Amino acid sequence: GHFVESGGGLVQPGGSLRLACVASGFPFTPFIMRWYRQAPEKERELVAAIDSRGVTTDYADFVKGRFTVSRDNDKNTLYLQMNSLKPEDTAVYYCNRHPVPLDSWGQGTQVTVSP
Repeated sequence: GHFVESGGGLVQPGGSLRLACVASGFPFTPFIMRWYRQAPEKERELVAAIDSRGVTTDYADFVKGRFTVSRDNDKNTLYLQMNSLKPEDTAVYYCNRHPVPLDSWGQGTQVTVSP
């Protein structure tokens, strides 16, 4: 299995970004998919999750109301729409499946929120 994350960049506080994660090498549709992030010198943390059908979502408290997770099973792609970005959202963002996450994480996509 393999993940390729994209869509990160430098954005001002209050701005928006849309991340994408393309999965390959395993059957995408049956799995819950999750977004994670890791800031410098911090542990990786769970940001958002979405069920296999794209119906049920769940968010960490620190992104509720600002981020929206979605998926396109026909394209094996997971998305994260991030609005009202804050400097504390600065991190490398990763995706993985659940359960049985792949040991080989993607390279992630860097999100930097700064004036």
